[in-house]
Amino acid sequence: MKNGKQKTKNRRLKIFAFSTLHFPQSSFSAIRLGVFLFVLLVLTLCIAALLGSEKLSFFDLNEQQKAILFDIRLPRILLGASVGASLALAGASLQSLLRNPLAEPYLLGVSNGAALGTMLAFVFFAQIEFARPIFAFAGASLATFAVYQMAKSRAGMNVERLVLAGVIVTTFLSSIIVLLTSLLDAAKLRSFTFWLLGDLSQATKNGFYLSFAAVLIGVFVLVSQSRALNLMMIGERDAFDFGVEIEKVRLLVFAAASLLVGTAVAASGSVGYVGLIVPHLVRLAIGSDNRLVIPFSALVGAIFVIFADTLARTLIAPRELPVGAITALIGAPLFIYLLRRN
Repeated sequence: MKNGKQKTKNRRLKIFAFSTLHFPQSSFSAIRLGVFLFVLLVLTLCIAALLGSEKLSFFDLNEQQKAILFDIRLPRILLGASVGASLALAGASLQSLLRNPLAEPYLLGVSNGAALGTMLAFVFFAQIEFARPIFAFAGASLATFAVYQMAKSRAGMNVERLVLAGVIVTTFLSSIIVLLTSLLDAAKLRSFTFWLLGDLSQATKNGFYLSFAAVLIGVFVLVSQSRALNLMMIGERDAFDFGVEIEKVRLLVFAAASLLVGTAVAASGSVGYVGLIVPHLVRLAIGSDNRLVIPFSALVGAIFVIFADTLARTLIAPRELPVGAITALIGAPLFIYLLRRN
């Protein structure tokens, strides 16, 4: 009996130590890595702005080239950065909350929920400017709630139930999307199909502002819950013992993830694998402390999508590929490698 109590005490002390860690290894190393990722993001953004069907130079631009740079490319690249950050933030937070490495917006049906909401706005409320992000947020929220409720059982939640629930919701929502496409004419159908695969070519400044605002809100909310997420990764009962309000954390994380995915999908369509791969790579590099994983995932996600979209714009220029196809081509082999490695 005494040994059992001692083991429980030691386990709780370990949990407490884990949840109150200072930044891993050293604060200086974390700051240095953060600065490196930010500089890399800026460099990636600058290089991407110069590449395309027409090569540009920052030092010698005529009026037409200035219009291409500031009115077309930069809004698109900045939107891509916001979309990448949004999806990576959503993936990192869902994986920590659900204690499941497969928890990702695309695989869990959250992206399809946002896509269905966007399509409903596209078909029935096309004249209302902000209908797409509002409906996308609503669709993502409903899909998240449905998957979570289906995955729960008396014994708790496991990987198999979560993945199965995600597959069911994704399939069901995909069938509705296919039915709705029958209401579109040929021109709209082609445009919507390309968007559904991931498309940043219709980027606007308003779309970027909205997506960037969602990223700021998401980072603030998720970082504020990072210590609670650290504890919940160990176990919800232990987190509750240390004063974590489990339901409040779930609500905040689900709401933030739905907002991030909704605005990202409304602006760019379904861009897969970002929320799955990026948090894994960040955790391999710095560990599992969400106080670092969450902000660093945002930076790496932004870099990843800018890189993928640059390839989509340049590989067969002047034609373009869907950015979602590029992220899948990069993400799927990388995920297979991670699975074989661990």
